[in-house]
Amino acid sequence: MTDQAQPSGVSPAIVLQSTITCPRCGHRSIHMMPTDACQYIHVCASCGITLKPKPGDCCIYCSYGDVACPPIQEERAGLGDACCHGSGAPGSD
Repeated sequence: MTDQAQPSGVSPAIVLQSTITCPRCGHRSIHMMPTDACQYIHVCASCGITLKPKPGDCCIYCSYGDVACPPIQEERAGLGDACCHGSGAPGSD
């Protein structure tokens, strides 16, 4: 458990930090995940590839991160239904 402050409305059990690993070059970068939006695009700082969610994933954190996004974490913890589920994410068709 970390000492990170949680935004209001976010369960203390929800992890907000995720490490994204580039599938092309293996570069790892640590990011704070938004709690109010899905992130559909990430550009690798090392090789420049643009990462988009894999089919069936709602965001780049669910596809390339070591921790799923906050809505999916909440759903898995039984705290509600995820708002995303991969439907409607650009490039997830």
